[in-house]
Amino acid sequence: MRVGIATDHGGFWLKEDLLARLAAAGHEVVDFGANRLDSGDDYPDFVTPLARAVAAGKVERGIAVCGSGVGASVCANKVPGVRAGLISDHFSARQGVEDDHMNIICLGARTLGPFLAWDFVEAFLAAEFSQAERHLRRLAKVASRETKTNSERSRSGARRELGGM
Repeated sequence: MRVGIATDHGGFWLKEDLLARLAAAGHEVVDFGANRLDSGDDYPDFVTPLARAVAAGKVERGIAVCGSGVGASVCANKVPGVRAGLISDHFSARQGVEDDHMNIICLGARTLGPFLAWDFVEAFLAAEFSQAERHLRRLAKVASRETKTNSERSRSGARRELGGM
């Protein structure tokens, strides 16, 4: 599978560990950085390009890592078409894909060890979306809200540019 991975300084060591494991498991990995440990870097600079690549189909799935995983999740979910989940257990790593079509797993390097993180990544990558009618219906509702929210943002941005709120 073609998998993207991204982190900031908070998850750098875990990203490096996961890169080696992914390659050893036969995955094609696209590394969106960080490419060196820099305590001054910011997760949006790496997670946003990963999320855009997932949404555009340039990679099949993504792995976003930061210190807690929360920032990476918030950032990734700002990109239309991304369904990122902060994962802290094996069940959710699998179920998030099967039921919710999760396409980015977010992990906290300061909350997980490398063996547990790898277990979650393996479950995430092995899982397949169920295509069950109830899940398709729910995802369509989520997608319609995403479209509505984006159009509302566009309109309010245009109003601000014209001097009104």
